[in-house]
Amino acid sequence: MAKLIVRYEDGRPEQVIEFDPARAPFQHDGEPGSILDVILGHGLQLEHACGGSCACTTCHVVVKQGFEKLRPSEENEDDLLDKAVGLTPTSRLGCQAVVTDPNAEIVVVVPRYTVNIDTGSHGR
Repeated sequence: MAKLIVRYEDGRPEQVIEFDPARAPFQHDGEPGSILDVILGHGLQLEHACGGSCACTTCHVVVKQGFEKLRPSEENEDDLLDKAVGLTPTSRLGCQAVVTDPNAEIVVVVPRYTVNIDTGSHGR
């Protein structure tokens, strides 16, 4: 079983999720088996204004352990991360960071702040 440890900068209690990546998807937002998918599928919250479609940075997380156990980022994710508040060398978008190792132990920190720019044009 893989383990995802979620820490929150805003002071919420740390959460530990044990899961089998082979059973993904756990719900419908983000890439199947992504940090966002795992978190939401286990009843926790992670902001994701775009629905997990890699179109914003609200699901930005900082990977503190297990970075190498995630599928590598692609250019679109890297471009979006440039706009994230508190960007670090181990920043990822939760909707794109797919756990690839069934025995991985991943530790992420959810930043206190995100950038959520609403252009007001959605659905028009």
